[in-house]
Amino acid sequence: MIHRRSRHRSRKPTAIIAHRLPPRDSLSESAFLESKSLCSSNLSKFCSTSKENARRSKEKRSISSMDRAWVLHLFVFLNLIVFSNAEIKKLKINSDSRPMILFEKFGYTQHGVVAIAVSDVSVSSSLSTPDPSLFGFFLLSEEDLIQAIYESQQQTPNSNPNSNGDSMCVLSKPFIHLLFTFRDLYKPSLNNYNNSFPITHPDEYSLYFANCAPETQVSMSVRTEMYNVRPDGSRDFLSVGQAPVPSIYFLFALFYAVFLAIWIYFSLFKNHLSAQRIHQIMAALLLVKALNLIFAAEDQHFIRLSGTPHGWDVLFYLFQFLKGVLLFTVIILIGTGWSFLKPFLQDREKKVLMIVIPLQVLANIASVVIGETGPFIQGWITLNQAFLLIDIICCFAIIFPIVWSIRSLRETSKTDGKAARNLAKLTLFRQFYIVLIGYLYFTRIVVYALKTIASYRYRWVSVAAEEIASLAFYIFMFYMFRPVEKNKYFVLNEEEEEAAQAALRDEEFEL
Repeated sequence: MIHRRSRHRSRKPTAIIAHRLPPRDSLSESAFLESKSLCSSNLSKFCSTSKENARRSKEKRSISSMDRAWVLHLFVFLNLIVFSNAEIKKLKINSDSRPMILFEKFGYTQHGVVAIAVSDVSVSSSLSTPDPSLFGFFLLSEEDLIQAIYESQQQTPNSNPNSNGDSMCVLSKPFIHLLFTFRDLYKPSLNNYNNSFPITHPDEYSLYFANCAPETQVSMSVRTEMYNVRPDGSRDFLSVGQAPVPSIYFLFALFYAVFLAIWIYFSLFKNHLSAQRIHQIMAALLLVKALNLIFAAEDQHFIRLSGTPHGWDVLFYLFQFLKGVLLFTVIILIGTGWSFLKPFLQDREKKVLMIVIPLQVLANIASVVIGETGPFIQGWITLNQAFLLIDIICCFAIIFPIVWSIRSLRETSKTDGKAARNLAKLTLFRQFYIVLIGYLYFTRIVVYALKTIASYRYRWVSVAAEEIASLAFYIFMFYMFRPVEKNKYFVLNEEEEEAAQAALRDEEFEL
């Protein structure tokens, strides 16, 4: 096995094909001292050289600041993006001055390929004409990110004032896998480039574009393909850690289909006299959830085969939206006791629904934009933050009806003289409250932690964990609020009435 550091410094090998940056036409320290002595005999030449050095010194300081900003962008991006589909991407970048643009993140086997086609390239700068070698595409593994951060911390703006601007550009760093720079663009009149790069060192790589020229804007059309080659020669456009995901989605879709059949038989037919409208909505939720998983499986399956979803992504996003709205609606309605405890909603409960449903619409719009574009668009991080904020607001909003119901039942238990019934209701709502909090915590925090800490080869584990937690929550919720003739809501045991009254006095059911 090749040592990591030696592999990065040699640049040859089996890990990835890369081109070495050609040196820029700049002054070294010795050349600078020599030019200084020559200027004593030629004043005009000295002035010209001094101006040139001053200009380059200014650019070096700008590039140094850009390098630190690059590390910050890199760290934020790689923490936000846990994995992504390597669909065949076609995008247009217009007048973009960002020092670093992240395109994709992909887990490779020892038989991987990254293909990049760049066309209609134009560069505009408010300073001098930039060197084409300051623009280029490269790959960076998550392991190399640690080296990048370490080197950035070791560097200071005045660490080496005589070094040229190349040393501050990420494209000259030894820990990256350089693919090509704008010097490699062929047919200058067309300003385009098209090439494939084999990858034989298994790892998870992020594809970046670097702009090391300060105050420079780049416009171009980019087409990217990242895939692994199977033993039979076919292409696999899913990252290594996502390969089992289509099967996981399809398996859980079958579970929900069986769940739906059982629910319809036992709840809507066998116990149809006790069934309420909420139970019909719960059946619709199971149907939408099953369809959402089927379309998700098809979406991932076609991406894996061809790099494009063939329209399945439209159905996936549609039913993802319906599932999100129905799930939050069912939780709110159950929390309020609508249909099985009372036939109407109070004004404050209606307001919660009026807040949550529009927020779910916004959250799904953000989800579509995030999923169908990528971190290469400006404002992508803001979209992620907005999505997380909306999701948190919705999670808090659906808890309020449960809290209100528990408080209302406690107040009612003091006056109606039905302690056993109220105790059963309070116990049920308290259990639902605790399980709901656990479900939200697990799917929002624990699952994200699994995505972050798991090896790129086992990213599917977080998908399986999320679906297992969701199925367990659905089973609990549907079982606790199933339509049965002798539900806890309607149990009146006179022998236990006195014990229930004592329990209500002792147990405060504080949240």
